[in-house]
Amino acid sequence: MSPTTIILFILGLAMLIAGAELLVRGASRLAAAVGLSPLIIGLTIVALGTSSPELAVAVSSSLAGQSDLVVGNVVGSNIFNILLILGIGAVIAPLIVSQRLVRLEVPLMIGVSVLMFVLALDRRIGRLEGGLLSAGIVAYIAFAIFQGHREENPAVQQEYEHGFGAEKRLSGRRTILQVIMVVGGLAALVIGSRWLVDSATVIARALGLSELIIGLTVVAIGTSSPEIATSVIASLRGETDIAVGNAVGSNLFNILAVLGLAAIVAPGGVTVAPSALAFDIPVMIAVTVACLPIFFIGYRISRWEGALFLCYAVAYVAYLILGATQHPAQRVFGSVMLYFVVPLTVITLAVLAMRAFQVQHLRKADQGPGK
Repeated sequence: MSPTTIILFILGLAMLIAGAELLVRGASRLAAAVGLSPLIIGLTIVALGTSSPELAVAVSSSLAGQSDLVVGNVVGSNIFNILLILGIGAVIAPLIVSQRLVRLEVPLMIGVSVLMFVLALDRRIGRLEGGLLSAGIVAYIAFAIFQGHREENPAVQQEYEHGFGAEKRLSGRRTILQVIMVVGGLAALVIGSRWLVDSATVIARALGLSELIIGLTVVAIGTSSPEIATSVIASLRGETDIAVGNAVGSNLFNILAVLGLAAIVAPGGVTVAPSALAFDIPVMIAVTVACLPIFFIGYRISRWEGALFLCYAVAYVAYLILGATQHPAQRVFGSVMLYFVVPLTVITLAVLAMRAFQVQHLRKADQGPGK
């Protein structure tokens, strides 16, 4: 493994992050200039923009026939979007979760995660199935725009404008500048994804690791960097709708748009490795399901819950590394997590969710009918 490979990997990752930033900023301001509201911009353009590194890597990998990188990148990014991004954001400041996310986006995220598992049962996601996923993201965007018009309020408008700098009017010169930003961002994504995929493949082979492991860890965390940056900044500013909505929205885009488009462009579709089907995709589903009770408890993610997310992120990476290196401690580590830590977490969250439900029920009873 030459130093050039490592340099290309770092440069590719940097170009993905910079390209996503340019794309989000330019597209958001152009959309605002033509009359789209800040909330709709956040639900669609920003979510798609922060998922653009995953999309670029997935398309490049699909065209190169590297299905393990595609699946690893999508599944790993979704896992880290919840465990790492929300974990860091909640540790910085407790995150308030909107009731809309609990009622709509989180159940939808769980549903599409299960759908991915079902579609992958034959170990391949073909072009027809990719078309189904892509149609799903089109339907979601249309619904988000429709709902955004109905539910938007001045407070949410101000939050998204502050978070993404949306502008209502652009001069001719500034419009050209935003177009250049969009084009430049797309170019950086294309070039950066190619460098990242090629160098990651070389590194994986040199270290004796599979492309799936590299995709699940290094590439997944790298392509999730825009989401990490966006959510951390939003948490520091107190813009919790952006912090939580960005992670959940990106997970929806990753499965529906990224995996869907990758399956369409890949010759013969995307092949799913047995290990991903047996372990990594179920972990992704478990992580998304865990969001529901955590979000439901007071509609917030507390600091201790954020720390719990981060611990699980570290444990997941440690398990993958132990497995990739065939370390004898993997079996013991896996048993402790499966038979002690995970059940204890499930019981704790279930008890807290039941208490939260009882408190809400008592409050409604105290208010009485018609109040």
